[in-house]
Amino acid sequence: MNAARPDPDALLRAATRAGQGRLKVFLGAAPGVGKTYEMLGDAAAQRLTGVDVVVGVVETHGRADTEAQLQGFEVIPRAVVPHRGQSLAEMDIDAILHRRPALVLVDELAHTNAPGSRHDKRWQDVEELLTAGIDVWTTLNIQHVESLNDLVASFTRVRVRETVPDRVLDNAEIEVVDLPPDELIARLKAGKVYVPQEAARALGHFFSKSNLSALRELALRRAAQTVDAQMLEDLRASATVGAWAVGERLLVAVGANPAAPEVVRAGKRLADALRAPWTAVHVETARERNAASAAQLADAMHLAVQLGGQVLSLSGSSVVEGLADAVADTRATMLVVGKPQPRRWPWQQRLHIQPLARRLPGLSLHVVQTVAPAPGGKCALPKVPAMPTGLVPGLAATALVTIVGRAIAVAGNNITNVALLYLLPVLLVATRYGLLTGVVTGLVATLAYNFYFIPPTGTFTIADPQNFITVGVLLLVAVVASQLTARLRAQALLAARNARQSAALAGFARRLNGISEPDELARALCGEAARLLDARTVLLLPGVEGLAVRTGEPADCHLELLDHAAARWSFDNGQPAGRGSSTLTASEWLFTPLAASNRALGVFGVARPDATLPVRPDQLPLLGSLVDQSALALQRIQLESEAAGIRTLEERDRLRAALLSSVSHDLRTPLTAVLGFLRALTPLDEEQREILGLARAEGERLQRFVSNLLDMVRVEAGAIALAIEPVDLAEAVASAVQDLRGAIADRAVQIDIAADLPLVMVDPRLFHHCLINLIENAVRHGGMNGPIIIAAIIAAGRRNRELELTVLDSGPGLPAGMESLVFETFTRLEGSDRKGGTGLGLAIVRGFCTAMGLEVVASNRPDATGACFTIRFPESHLRTVSEDA
Repeated sequence: MNAARPDPDALLRAATRAGQGRLKVFLGAAPGVGKTYEMLGDAAAQRLTGVDVVVGVVETHGRADTEAQLQGFEVIPRAVVPHRGQSLAEMDIDAILHRRPALVLVDELAHTNAPGSRHDKRWQDVEELLTAGIDVWTTLNIQHVESLNDLVASFTRVRVRETVPDRVLDNAEIEVVDLPPDELIARLKAGKVYVPQEAARALGHFFSKSNLSALRELALRRAAQTVDAQMLEDLRASATVGAWAVGERLLVAVGANPAAPEVVRAGKRLADALRAPWTAVHVETARERNAASAAQLADAMHLAVQLGGQVLSLSGSSVVEGLADAVADTRATMLVVGKPQPRRWPWQQRLHIQPLARRLPGLSLHVVQTVAPAPGGKCALPKVPAMPTGLVPGLAATALVTIVGRAIAVAGNNITNVALLYLLPVLLVATRYGLLTGVVTGLVATLAYNFYFIPPTGTFTIADPQNFITVGVLLLVAVVASQLTARLRAQALLAARNARQSAALAGFARRLNGISEPDELARALCGEAARLLDARTVLLLPGVEGLAVRTGEPADCHLELLDHAAARWSFDNGQPAGRGSSTLTASEWLFTPLAASNRALGVFGVARPDATLPVRPDQLPLLGSLVDQSALALQRIQLESEAAGIRTLEERDRLRAALLSSVSHDLRTPLTAVLGFLRALTPLDEEQREILGLARAEGERLQRFVSNLLDMVRVEAGAIALAIEPVDLAEAVASAVQDLRGAIADRAVQIDIAADLPLVMVDPRLFHHCLINLIENAVRHGGMNGPIIIAAIIAAGRRNRELELTVLDSGPGLPAGMESLVFETFTRLEGSDRKGGTGLGLAIVRGFCTAMGLEVVASNRPDATGACFTIRFPESHLRTVSEDA
């Protein structure tokens, strides 16, 4: 890659992050270093500058100084998640998305959410907030980082179960909250971290000075790695040249020879000593390799993966040029190369060292002295080269030129022109068969010219000294022409191979554009990859029963249990797994996730049972391109399917709204006339009075139903006009009860609303509809044994003042876990008595409350004697009588 040109992938990643929120992680070595305290302090400074900051969740753990820092922040109330008869409080992600602040504080990133939450882990909640464009500040201890989990457990003897994937930290701004071990131990003894009993136990185990020192080093080093990676990403996006060697970065050159494993191990040891990231790189040239060298290269690259290094394979006209490109791309500060021994001549030992030193003047070059053992256990000596390929055609062409030259010499007696003819077979064989064949042909041509055309002919003796110059120039020109021609041939072969791959990828991309079904995509990917990679392929996609094989090439591909485990791990973690990776290498398949928009859509597997690695190192870029194109195509297919479903739902909702509006309007006019006539009638006796009363009650109930239909249409259309004004709760509840006197009949209604409660800022008409529907719901489903209780209190234990109006009945209550479903339109809950009716009343309550900025929730009464519906009025909706005046 040209270092002077911005990296397209880096620009694409930067563009993707542009529409997302920014993540800042306060990283600590252990609990008690002050991460939450530091986060709150910095957030308070942001709030003073006018930034909209809210607290999503903060755990103070009873620490007084942290609780003091929390004062003054707007705290989003936590959501209640029922679990096994208990109510667990978790961060309310929907409330945060609805509130949409500029910055939200989320403590303990590695926390596991309660069962039944939207996401299993809190870091997944944070990713959703970031996707919505909300900045997030959070805290994390170093032992919760996934890649360091095993390392931390090895010396602390404590296995942390809650971990965060490393990718979450890749794009985050990291601030290390550092505290020396002695100070942290002093805080622990002083009871500022744990209670005394727990502190004494922690000092003897996790919080030893050696453990804290090691954890501190890990935190500082992990932060440095993230900063270094982000710096390299910015350099690639801005096309800034230079290594920017603020930290060591190693590049290990791996060749297709027996000494490659030694170089890889030496590079690993050097990287560990420097505590630096390292990459094993192989430069593929047009020079052909035999099967033995290809196997040696595959073993060396596989060893690099097992030792924890990255692998890179690229093409180049020469090894030196390829390594120079790799150094520029990775911004390496040190290059590790091998120097095989023994060599017969000293100039052979320096042949690949000096060009690298001249080409990369600012790079540290580390030469590994390697000894590749021969099969007999002795050092391998230089072998006699085999006969060059294409020597026979070269000799034949030389013979033909000699015959033609003899004819020319006899006719014109001009041997100078004949010398030029001998360059033709040299260029011909060098272009077709390479440098060595061209040099040998040039030597033979020189000897033939000397033998047949330089006096005395028929001998290799040169009588005239001037002819020495002619022979020497001919030999030199032949060698130089062979070298240049062979280089052009190598570049042409390399360009042709790249062109074939590009053409195959372009054809595959065109084929994907016309695919609209996942099965067709699976067949196309497996077939094309099997042809280009010469391997077995399989594609797994998520379904009803989990990750399952969609298709394979050949069609009878079978996956063992271990293979399925590797595919599942790759899908869940978004990283390669199986043979050739660093995870579950016992599987014969290499599984690569099909990922788009930071989400795995499927898993693609490749296997070659007769090879060490499923994919050759030089084929890894090709595999990545096939997988990336297929992932984008699969995402397009899914989005098109979702869009079609959304259009269907929109059309259905439009028709339903039109039908409801038409029906309700057509019913309202005759219903109003019928109720008018019923009210105007005067009963003549007691029986008529009872019949008329029943008719009026049913007519009024039908009128409320028609009103609900119209209100539901307005809620779904977003056409609610608000007229907010102060309302007295006691008067509003009394008015609603009075309007429902016919439906309530002889049911006992208990109103418990204090006279000194503040007024609430609502739309009186909409609020009246809410009360009507809640009370009518309690009458219909509240049983006949107990009273209906309507109470209002100022909520206790909350940071902000909040008023709650509750309607309690004495019925069977709500099914566990189904509390939120009662507010859905046309919902009928199984296992309860709430199957009758249309389900519109409570849906209208939620719609009107949301429009007025209120919150309505449903639950069961603590004593399990009925259901409880609560409308919450935030502090901004409360007005005292003096304020209103």
